[in-house]
Amino acid sequence: MAKTHRLKTSVTLPLGIGQTFAFFADASNLEKITPPELRFRILTPQPFEITEGKEIDYRLRLFGFPLKWRSRITNWSPPHRFVDEQIQGPYRLWVHIHRFHEQNGNTTIMDEVWYQIPLGPLGELAYPLVAVQLQRIFRFRKQAIWEAIEKQL
Repeated sequence: MAKTHRLKTSVTLPLGIGQTFAFFADASNLEKITPPELRFRILTPQPFEITEGKEIDYRLRLFGFPLKWRSRITNWSPPHRFVDEQIQGPYRLWVHIHRFHEQNGNTTIMDEVWYQIPLGPLGELAYPLVAVQLQRIFRFRKQAIWEAIEKQL
C-alpha cells in the first residue's frame, strides 16, 4: 500500500477574501506563481471559467522530465474553498485543498496537499527529494503571490 504524505502551508495577504479568491479563480495566475524552471503551461484553451468538475490540462517539467498533468476541480465553493485533484500526472495521488479565511480585512490562504509517490516502495526512496522540491515550490508560490498581489494594491 502506498504511503500518503501531506504538505501544509499558509500565507496571509492584506486583501479581502473576495479579491484574494478572484486571483485564484483566474487560472492564468497559476503560471505566474509556479517556479519558471518547471516551465509550467496551461494547455486548456483560455480563458475558461473554473467550476466544479472542470478539467484542466497542463504541461511542465519535473526533475527535468517533460510531463502532462490533468486535474479536476472536485470542490468549488467561492470564496472559501476549492479542491483540485490530479486525474493524470506524475503522482499516484494528488489532492490539493485551498482554503481562504478572512479576518480584519486580511485573508489567509491555507494550502493542504495529500500526495502519494508512484512506484510503491521504490518510489518512496525518492520521498526526501520530492518533499524538498514541493517545499521549494510552495515557498516560491508564497513570494510570487505576494508580488502579484502587491501589483493590485
